Amino acid sequence: MAVSAGLVGTLAIPAYAFAPGTDGIQFGATAQTRLTQAQAQDVTVGDDVIAAPVSEDEYAATTAAEIQAAEEAKRAAEEAAAAEAARQAAAAEMASYAASAAQYSAPAAVYGSADPASVFAVAQQYLGVPYVYGGATPAGFDCSGLVMYVYAQFGISLPHSSSAQGAAGTQIPIDQAVPGDLVVMDGHIGFYAGNGQILHAPYEGTVVRTQPIWTSDYWIVRI
Repeated sequence: MAVSAGLVGTLAIPAYAFAPGTDGIQFGATAQTRLTQAQAQDVTVGDDVIAAPVSEDEYAATTAAEIQAAEEAKRAAEEAAAAEAARQAAAAEMASYAASAAQYSAPAAVYGSADPASVFAVAQQYLGVPYVYGGATPAGFDCSGLVMYVYAQFGISLPHSSSAQGAAGTQIPIDQAVPGDLVVMDGHIGFYAGNGQILHAPYEGTVVRTQPIWTSDYWIVRI
C-alpha cells in the first residue's frame, strides 16, 4: 500500500463567518434595514388631527418704507416740540411786556419842545444804565423802553414797541439826520448820535451806550 506524503495544514476560520443567517450582532439587521425591507403599511390618523405642527425660525426685517416713516415721525415730533418752545417763548415775552407796562409809571413832562437836540441831551443822561429786557425806567432799559422814557419827559406818549415808535414819526433822508432823531431797524431802535453812530440799549449784558451803526439796513424817523 502506497502512502503519499504531503503537508496537511489547518486554516482557522472564525465560526461566525460561515453563519450569515444567525442572530448574532455581527449579522443582525438594524431597525432601519428592517423598515426598508418591510412591506407597505397603512397608518391610521385620528379624526382630531388636522395638521402636524410646523416649527420655523422667526425674524423681523425692517423695510425702507418703515425706516422712512419712522424718520418722518421723529422729524414731525421735533418740529412740533420746536414750535411749542417758540410759542412758550412768545408767551413769556408778552407776559414780560405786560408786567413792565403794569409797573411803568411815565415820568412827568419836565421839558418843553421835543426838538431833536433837546431829546438827545436827555437821552445822554442814561448812558451806562444796564439793559433789562422789558425795562422802561432808569433801573434798566430795553431799546424801546429807553425811547419811550425819554419822550415821556417831553409829554409825548409812545408805545413800548420799536416798530410802533418808528411808525409814530416821519421818515426823513439819512443825510438829514441830526442827533436826537430816531434810528429805526427791524426789531430795534435808538437815538441818532451823529457821525453815523447810535445811542441805544443794545442787548442783555450791556448798558446804554453810543456806538457806530453796524448795518446799512436802517432808516431815520423824526418825532
